[in-house]
Amino acid sequence: MKLVSWNVNGLAACKRKGFLKSISRLKADIVCCQEVRTNCPLHAPGYFQYWNLAKRSGYSGTLILARKKPCSVRYGFGIDRLDCEGRLIALEYPSFYVVTVYVPNSQGSDERLDYRIEWDRALLGFLNGLDKPAIICGNFNVAREYLDVYPENLRNEEDPPGFLSDEREGMECLLACGYVDVFRALNPEKSGAYTWWSNRLNKRLENRGWRLDYFLVSDCLFPSVQRMEHHADILGSDHCPISMTL
Repeated sequence: MKLVSWNVNGLAACKRKGFLKSISRLKADIVCCQEVRTNCPLHAPGYFQYWNLAKRSGYSGTLILARKKPCSVRYGFGIDRLDCEGRLIALEYPSFYVVTVYVPNSQGSDERLDYRIEWDRALLGFLNGLDKPAIICGNFNVAREYLDVYPENLRNEEDPPGFLSDEREGMECLLACGYVDVFRALNPEKSGAYTWWSNRLNKRLENRGWRLDYFLVSDCLFPSVQRMEHHADILGSDHCPISMTL
């Protein structure tokens, strides 16, 4: 089984830049998208489509394309304050869940940081309530370690948004509850493996980026992982798609 996760930074724009061709090339069984922003018509034969859009038009939102119909689908936590931005979809299959997340960006604002911390705690509670192993993927809007950020980004500001201790703690709490950061487990010392680059100053061309996009799996699923890749050559968004094969 092959899964792809991609923060598309606006699906309509990404579609114009070859989204469907890229998905066809990746040959995934499940495609999880974040920051879709709007429900644009998507002709994807062979896939069931599950959308979770924000109440605010043109903002946030998630989508899962799946070749096999799930047993059940959940949109959000069931908490209106945290669900209004369309940031989570969970598909249940007979022996596992697939959960895609678009974790709130703290944006350097105390108010949004508080919202993000609340959201992180709700995610942890949601996952702890699942009765099967889970695959969680998406844009977590946090870099775990110094290895996950191009060094120049930390020279002027030691703890910028995306690398705040509160944000990093949210990720580490997930891992402490039995989930594995697949990329880092497979590549413990690898640097320069980023998934997001600013559109300014040729950052992507020079590979000056951040690792913000992840696959996490329940520890019992990790032995089934065959490979994980960052597809930095696939354009269309300021994030690249990532894939995992089990």
